[in-house]
Amino acid sequence: MKHIPIFFFGLLMSISPAFGVETGDQFPDCTLTPIAGGQSLKLSQYQGKVLYVDFWASWCAPCAKSFPFLNGVFQTHQGSDLKILAVNLDEELEDAKDFLGRFPAQFPVVIDHGQQCAKTFEVKAMPSTYLIDRKGVIRHIHLGFRSEESQELEQVVEQLLAEPNPSH
Repeated sequence: MKHIPIFFFGLLMSISPAFGVETGDQFPDCTLTPIAGGQSLKLSQYQGKVLYVDFWASWCAPCAKSFPFLNGVFQTHQGSDLKILAVNLDEELEDAKDFLGRFPAQFPVVIDHGQQCAKTFEVKAMPSTYLIDRKGVIRHIHLGFRSEESQELEQVVEQLLAEPNPSH
């Protein structure tokens, strides 16, 4: 029995960090393509804005629940410094389009070709949410989505929007 605590300590020490990026890190830049087509965009172009980055896929049941929440957040904060980007990770574009036909998005939806952005962030769950402040610092990471957690996400958004804009 004495070996169990040592075993668990060794196991804990061997586990890699939960996130590729962590709260307090500067967000990594990525190039993404709007699902509707058009000019590619970079996350860095949103510097000075509060950024809500949500990685999702069509096969993800919690993602279907998060889209109505995100539409509500988008409507509530329209005209503010909040920018929402839903980053799709489906291998087949048609799967994402079918999902959006059932769960329309009022916010921008982009494609992560080759999942390079997801690899940079080391996304480990669907959906994975990253809330980034105006200085480009990751302030909150949330894995999964349950409706009872939506108030917490809304509070973080409100907090970030209430902080002074360093560019003014």
